[in-house]
Amino acid sequence: MTPTQVRGPFRPLGRASALALVVAAGLAGPAFAQQTPPAPAIQPAPIQTQDPTGQERVQITRIEVRGANQRIEDATVLSYLPIRPGDVVDPVVLDVAVQALSRTGLFADVQMGVQNGVLIVEVVENPIVNQVIFEGNGAVGDDKLREEVTIRPRGIYTAARVQEDVGKIVELYRLSGRISATVSPKIVRLEQNRVDVVFEIDEGPETGLQSITFLGNKAFSDSDLREVMVTKQSVWWRIFTQNDNYDPNRLDYDREQLRDFYTNRGYYDFRVVSAVAELTPGGDAFAITLTVDEGDKYTFGEVKVVTENDKLNADLLTRILPFRSGSLYESDKIEAATDSLTYAAGSAGYAFVEIEPTFAVNPDTDTVDVTFNVREGERVYVERINVIGNTRTIDPVIRRELVLTEGDAFNRQLLERSRNNLRGLGFFKEVTVEEVRGSEPDRSIVNVTVEEQPTGELSVGAGFSSYDSFVLNLGISESNFRGRGQNLVARAEWGSLRQNIDFRFTEPKFLGRDLRAGFDLFHSRYDLSEYSSYDYRSTGAGLRISYPLNGYTAISARYFLREDEIIVPFGFCGTAAGGTSALCDQIGAFVNSSIGYTLLVDRRNDPIRPTRGWTGTLRQDLAGVGGDVNYLKTEGEISAFHGFAPEWVVTTRLEAGYVTGWAGDPIRINDRFFKGGNSFRGFETAGMGPRDLLTTDALGGNFYVVGTVELTIPNGLPEEYGIRTSAFVDVGTLGMLDDRYTTDPATGLPSTRINDELDFRGAVGVSIHWRSPMGPIRFDLAQPFSEMPFDKTENFRFSTSTQF
Repeated sequence: MTPTQVRGPFRPLGRASALALVVAAGLAGPAFAQQTPPAPAIQPAPIQTQDPTGQERVQITRIEVRGANQRIEDATVLSYLPIRPGDVVDPVVLDVAVQALSRTGLFADVQMGVQNGVLIVEVVENPIVNQVIFEGNGAVGDDKLREEVTIRPRGIYTAARVQEDVGKIVELYRLSGRISATVSPKIVRLEQNRVDVVFEIDEGPETGLQSITFLGNKAFSDSDLREVMVTKQSVWWRIFTQNDNYDPNRLDYDREQLRDFYTNRGYYDFRVVSAVAELTPGGDAFAITLTVDEGDKYTFGEVKVVTENDKLNADLLTRILPFRSGSLYESDKIEAATDSLTYAAGSAGYAFVEIEPTFAVNPDTDTVDVTFNVREGERVYVERINVIGNTRTIDPVIRRELVLTEGDAFNRQLLERSRNNLRGLGFFKEVTVEEVRGSEPDRSIVNVTVEEQPTGELSVGAGFSSYDSFVLNLGISESNFRGRGQNLVARAEWGSLRQNIDFRFTEPKFLGRDLRAGFDLFHSRYDLSEYSSYDYRSTGAGLRISYPLNGYTAISARYFLREDEIIVPFGFCGTAAGGTSALCDQIGAFVNSSIGYTLLVDRRNDPIRPTRGWTGTLRQDLAGVGGDVNYLKTEGEISAFHGFAPEWVVTTRLEAGYVTGWAGDPIRINDRFFKGGNSFRGFETAGMGPRDLLTTDALGGNFYVVGTVELTIPNGLPEEYGIRTSAFVDVGTLGMLDDRYTTDPATGLPSTRINDELDFRGAVGVSIHWRSPMGPIRFDLAQPFSEMPFDKTENFRFSTSTQF
């Protein structure tokens, strides 16, 4: 007698089938008992009962798994089965069990039946995917398609999953402008219950956008509105964009973009009435027509803040709003105001506030009244801080940058400062800080999520000019050594101008305190014979330590001991040209023992790409703590940032320096300031400033001042290309040598051989920063507009590095 069967999950068990199952179970029991003597202790006879609905129920004494379970063990099947020996089942229970096994995705077919109290489970396993093949694809590569599909080699094949992947591939092609693409899945069956899944793709023609037309717009032209949209018309120069095709989802986004554009210019009632896309007669492009209703132009009417908590003063909160009554209505300012109120409440310790703006429109006066309703909870304390995502950096390195600690009163301002501290480390690609409710209403849990990024750098730098033909830099650095935040740098530099080798190590938390300490070892040689008729060698070591005075200010101290040597060509000081040179009395080796400090103030809103704020530095070094050299060197720099838009940021920078000798000691050439190259674009290294007109030697200067104005500008390229462009102007001067070098020893009058005027220099140009696949690359194109005839200019410079 064959067992009664329940198949599923797509063939539910009906009432007639249930009755048949019970009848079969009832008849099979006695017949089996007549042929074989019962053994109650081992397998008791099935117990039959009847529930209140009249359905027969049978007790299961044993479960038997049958079928082509080649890879799946019987125990695995039983683990998914919600029935155990001793359970009493009916048709409904069996149907639920069939569905439970089917939902695992492991089986192509499941059948169940009961015979003499034995539950027989027959399964047919789903095949295993051997490989996934794409055929007919040319516009979209295999790698891109594999990212979209969910079916994988060595995974389980199901028809439902394949059909889902077909939809994903079609959607991918639709987004790339091939709206008529079709995909046909094919299955190639192999031995051992394996299959190859083949997606046969007919990509179809690429459908572009012939035109985007607007109806009903009066305040702004069609071209103005097209600039707002992400969707673009197909034109020949847009070879790097994929937005010049019809995509309904993108068009919905563009409708929101248009609404934002209008509502940020006072048009509160603006709406897009319709957006219609039609195929052109040729069928190879779309024409989009958008009908808009601009409405009237509105201003802000009454603006107020309503709060239930007396500790959050409504009048004070109203003052921090970024708009006032009578100003033009701008929807973005509503969001900015909400953020400002949330930030203010968070700074007061209220982490979970709800701020709901309500609007009252007055069409007669074209004004919009805005009321911000602030609903806040109790004062909140930080219960726990969770650090998530740090696969390499150890927890203490992250936690020591957090200004807010567990047990503190919640403060959003400190939380934001902690996030900036972590981003400023440069260890993480992304840092997010989220607060969630804790175990009690007055408790908050802070989740700090970081995404690690490469912190080691293998750098290669190169520079070109008509004078210094080539310079090569090689270096290895690790800013997060062993995941402990330690900085390690080993660098070597070769070129016609200089050869350097140096090693640096920095411990950011020396002795477990907020002290940044480190040491340096270096050896340098500057072959300046082509520019200043001398070679300069320096070998030494230094110690550094710094301490933050507060969240924005830090002070550092240092000590350096080095031996400097100035070498001139053999016989140079005996020639007519070199005999009176300003270099001749400096030949030889000198020991320089110096101490110094640096004061740094950083008030930027973002440590990586600032758009607001400023930063300033003051440095002083005193040489003469032992050694042969005595001087006081002072340098200062201040930079300010102002962003007009996300891609329009103006950076202004002013720097100056002065060095003077003491105890009658002159300033040697290696201790003076030199400008050019990266420090003053448009001029090569040491290409500007005082010069010996007879030997054409660059002499450097005791004083300099340099100003820079740089504007970051959009270049029209997608952000994913990683190319930023800026225009700059560099201006400044360099000079003021000691009198002994600028005076003719024979006459006592100013020397006509040495030019030491503080002449004005200036250059204008463009810098291009590219995050290329091999690493960041920078190009500087510069043209001096104010120079002296003896200056040495440089119009092009580039550098590159790669990370590991």
